[in-house]
Amino acid sequence: MTRNWERAVFKKILVANRGEIACRVMRTAKRMGIATVAVYSDADARSPHVLMADESVRLGPAPAADSYLKAELILLAAKETGADCIHPGYGFLSERESFARACAEAGIAFVGPPPNAIAAMGDKIESKKLAKAAGVNVVPGYLGEIADTDEAVRIASEIGYPVMMKASAGGGGKGMRLAWSEADVREGFEATKREGLASFGDDRVFIEKFIESPRHIEIQVLGDQHGNIVYLGERECSVQRRHQKVVEEAPSPFVSPEMRRKMGEQAVALARAVGYFSAGTVELIVSGADASGDGFYFLEMNTRLQVEHPVTEAITGLDLVEQMIRVAAGEPLAFAQGDVRLDGWAIENRVYAEDPYRGFLPSIGRLVRYAPPADAPTPYAATPFADAGAAGQAYVRVDDGVAEGGEVSMFYDPMIAKLVTWAPTRAAAIDAQVAALDEFVIEGPGTNLDFLSALMQHPRFRAGALTTGFIAEEYPDGFTGAPAPPDLLGILAATAAFAATAQADRARRIDGQLGSRLRPPADWVVRIGGADHAVTVSTDGILVDGADIDFAMEYTPGDRLVQVEAGETALAVRIEPVRSGFKLGARGASHVARVLPARIAPYAAHLIEKVPPDLSRFLIAPMPGLLVRLDVAAGDRVEAGQPLAVVEAMKMENILRAGKSGVVKVIEAKAGDSLAVDQVILELE
Repeated sequence: MTRNWERAVFKKILVANRGEIACRVMRTAKRMGIATVAVYSDADARSPHVLMADESVRLGPAPAADSYLKAELILLAAKETGADCIHPGYGFLSERESFARACAEAGIAFVGPPPNAIAAMGDKIESKKLAKAAGVNVVPGYLGEIADTDEAVRIASEIGYPVMMKASAGGGGKGMRLAWSEADVREGFEATKREGLASFGDDRVFIEKFIESPRHIEIQVLGDQHGNIVYLGERECSVQRRHQKVVEEAPSPFVSPEMRRKMGEQAVALARAVGYFSAGTVELIVSGADASGDGFYFLEMNTRLQVEHPVTEAITGLDLVEQMIRVAAGEPLAFAQGDVRLDGWAIENRVYAEDPYRGFLPSIGRLVRYAPPADAPTPYAATPFADAGAAGQAYVRVDDGVAEGGEVSMFYDPMIAKLVTWAPTRAAAIDAQVAALDEFVIEGPGTNLDFLSALMQHPRFRAGALTTGFIAEEYPDGFTGAPAPPDLLGILAATAAFAATAQADRARRIDGQLGSRLRPPADWVVRIGGADHAVTVSTDGILVDGADIDFAMEYTPGDRLVQVEAGETALAVRIEPVRSGFKLGARGASHVARVLPARIAPYAAHLIEKVPPDLSRFLIAPMPGLLVRLDVAAGDRVEAGQPLAVVEAMKMENILRAGKSGVVKVIEAKAGDSLAVDQVILELE
């Protein structure tokens, strides 16, 4: 189904986006012989997508509203550089319909669907009406405009709880609230309106029935300007946090061939009803409790390339960016529905700058170290991994737009990279993810690498028993790391002792020391996972708790990743020196290993533990962000759990609640302030 790169369909393409998607589009464009133009804000002046492009144009200051969302600046950049087409990436532009029309008026091709299709599907209320008219299953709900909270309560009661409140122009998990009761509606309706207005310039909200045991499954469609439309199978995107996708896979472990056909035909019918061409995604909510194969309902249509598109590329062998560019140039699709084949299994994990050990709080800062899995091939050497997939060999693909020394900014989405694995079977693709996540080294901002690995190892995930509530259900008290079996802790204890021996050996070789050179200790006590392990390191081998283990590794002080072999187990371990030991990361958890010479370890029991100060009387900003609203004033009485303030970070509103009852003693910040992490907002007495 692939096309040869026989000719350039355009001369120069401007990518109206940033980060990994800008890099991803440019790779395909360069392979097609098309020159590339990057646009950038001040925060991205030295970003990889700018360095990759043949030309680049500054748009403005760091905030997206002053740079990437300025359609007039992007059009001006295209005209100045002579670009004859524009690819919007994931659709950074807020007004893509008017932008597509402006491109047509300027004689510049827009690599995406026609303006009327964008308009029809961009409004969630109107799109559901169109979907229903096209014969597509829709979720029961109220599609009219809702005036105020009281009307929202009445409508929710008529539909029946639970209900979902959604911003009409929303997407990406923003502007969504689940309500189980009238109290939830009263608390969340206005917040949903504000998020919709802040993120999309539209505060309209609609309400629909919440499907219990829901799965989020989407159909990839592709059409040309000659009336040909095909569907390219489905993607399962049920593993979400706060309605933001975390893991995607193709195909779905739940969908049968007959169900896939029904979904695909309805998706094509909807696309045809609005005159759609280019790549697009029809998103469906599916009842996991309905075994009939008919329990799927239309959610929305994303009239753009999706973040999770690589898993579809992996199982079809198609380059969707290439297809979009060729369609924009007026070429017909080179294949029909009967030619589409789904081969193997692909899984994508989104690597975010967030700290799962602190409630997934956003994390920003400089990438002190950034090293993706070493065996990840260079993407798009031809059609994405067609050769590896055809040979039945598992492979790893990393899509990113960052580099070591770069900065994760508070102004944009916190995604650092997308890690994609393909294998002939689902189990093998999951195992490849676990291995690749162990080899992914990122230092600086916190990341969700451990959490993603824990998901891949979770028995319920491996069984494919997924719902959109998977993370909330399996981690109700937050994430503390994947459970570590005793044999793994023994291997990590040996790893820490081996590294400590190497450090001691280097230290003894420093010139100019008094006395004779000492031999490094051979006997160590390693405390890890709350237990002490006696480890002996010698030229004869390694003993852990008296047992001889077949152990091999190489470590030079300063290494951040080591390959460990212990018996039949091969393990990549992230290693970082900390006080009195090492921080070791492997198999979905980070472990601090305290390593002491055996003769010194007994005295550690006499050390006094430092008790952390009591900060419960302070309301502290858990992440950098904007203080949107304060709900109390000095002198107010508050109760535990009461909302005190709203902080916006990464365009998401976070409600901060009182940890205990008390009286507000002093307010240290005001609405509109930019907060640093751990900044005091107010104090209770």
